[in-house]
Amino acid sequence: MKAAVIGGAGYAGGELLRLLLSHPQVEVTQVTSERLGGKFVHTVHPHLRRRTELKFQSRTSLQPVDVLFIALPHGETSKEIDQLQTLAPTIIDLSADFRLRDRGGYPTWYGWEHPQPSLLSDFVYALPELHREQIRSANRLAAGGCLATAAILGLYPLTRAGVVDAAMPIVIEGKTGSSAGGAESGPASHHPHRSGEMRSFAPTAHRHTAEIIQELGLQSPNGHGPTIAFSATAVEAVRGILVTAHVFLKDDLSEKDLWKIYRAAYADEPFMRIVKESQGIHRYPNPKILSGTNYCDVGFERDPHSRRVVVMSALDNLMKGAAGQAVQALNVRFGWDERTGLDFPGLYPI
Repeated sequence: MKAAVIGGAGYAGGELLRLLLSHPQVEVTQVTSERLGGKFVHTVHPHLRRRTELKFQSRTSLQPVDVLFIALPHGETSKEIDQLQTLAPTIIDLSADFRLRDRGGYPTWYGWEHPQPSLLSDFVYALPELHREQIRSANRLAAGGCLATAAILGLYPLTRAGVVDAAMPIVIEGKTGSSAGGAESGPASHHPHRSGEMRSFAPTAHRHTAEIIQELGLQSPNGHGPTIAFSATAVEAVRGILVTAHVFLKDDLSEKDLWKIYRAAYADEPFMRIVKESQGIHRYPNPKILSGTNYCDVGFERDPHSRRVVVMSALDNLMKGAAGQAVQALNVRFGWDERTGLDFPGLYPI
């Protein structure tokens, strides 16, 4: 299957290339960058030296392929989608442009009106753990945001089981490494500003809130049911996300009850692991040991003094939170083993 990667100079684009170049069912034939046209891919992604001799090219010179991966900045895919759709029958978009089903979510959470609202219903949210059956027949896939993916996968078993107290908010704190901000540098990623920091950059109104509400089937903040109170913090790490969520149960469930709920949701999922040990430094999810993998590790702990459950989820933002999720969705769409090209177990120690 011939594939092209649009926006291949970024971090997510680089991860896509790393994965697809080793995928037995895929041949990457074209990679684009408007800024780096004519330069070898390995000049930007040095770990791909001698893995590919491809050069970056302009989007205007693309030839048709079987599947098109799009890793453009938010807001660009939707402006060019008419032309992009002529290049491939199957499109997998890593930007936020087609993640939300409600067109009203874009001015609220992203600050712009969607230029192609009629196409929103064509795209399936590309998280196999929630939408595997839809993905199997979809030709338009939208990969989820990295923080949103971690939060959704951590909380999904509880919301699916209907055990959350609708009168109480779900409070979520997401800590993320610097690569989640993209390859383009700015004041927030300048080394003297970033080094040694733990900086709250979105204590309220983070745009991934909309995805969490949508995918967990919750009401909007102005509606009924549990509301989402989401905050995001930048920490000194390159890769990795750790989400800590506080959920209040409507019934007095035991730890054993919670185990059953999580096992029912994830027992057969190839990239979901329940991490909950009684002792040791790795008894809870830890994003560091997930670097380069497509796993999402989820853990929980029941507060013995209330009906609060603390849910923890960890993943690599460039993998399960972006490129790995897109390749997993590709595997589902074409009936291949979901683990194809994604079987790297990680490194330890790292």
